[in-house]
Amino acid sequence: MNPLGDLLGWVDLFGIAVFAASGALAAAKRGQTLVTFAFFALVTGVGGGTVRDLLIDAPVFWVRDWRVAAVCLGTALLIWVTPRRWWSERALDWFDAVGLAAYAVFGAAKAMAFGVPPVVAVLMGVITACVGGIIRDVLAGEPSILLRPELYVTAAALAAALFVLLSWVGVAAVIAAPLAVLLGFGLRALAIVRGLKLPAYRR
Repeated sequence: MNPLGDLLGWVDLFGIAVFAASGALAAAKRGQTLVTFAFFALVTGVGGGTVRDLLIDAPVFWVRDWRVAAVCLGTALLIWVTPRRWWSERALDWFDAVGLAAYAVFGAAKAMAFGVPPVVAVLMGVITACVGGIIRDVLAGEPSILLRPELYVTAAALAAALFVLLSWVGVAAVIAAPLAVLLGFGLRALAIVRGLKLPAYRR
């Protein structure tokens, strides 16, 4: 991952932290114990990246880097010790939106670094960004994001595809990554604020 620079490493940890926060907040909404907070944070933070690494035949990232588990558990503890009133009802959505865009970019970047073709790299970015949230929703008994028409996977696909495209035409990662994250987050933010949805199937 060295050719991608230190920036993408920080994007990775940032995405993990905000996804872990969304998992901890899902546990907080249900008044769960600290153990459940930690489990939700860890599974949400590393779920997508674990599936990605297994698919691209890469070492599973969080098994080899102690900082990942530390970030997830530390985030869970932070949510646990802060008052519930600090977190609005939409906090989970916003944390998830930031993590979605950041993690989609990093997932695509890592796939490209392992020699995965551009189109598949985009799909790896989507998997990285979405699988953790899907696992979180299943554990929390919430309807899966895949069964909701709101723009979610589409935002991850936009971020991953834009990063892959910019990288393919020679744009430096320090420019391509923030731009892709910003636009992916922007689309998801519009979906949250404006209720943007994809058209549903009609018989």
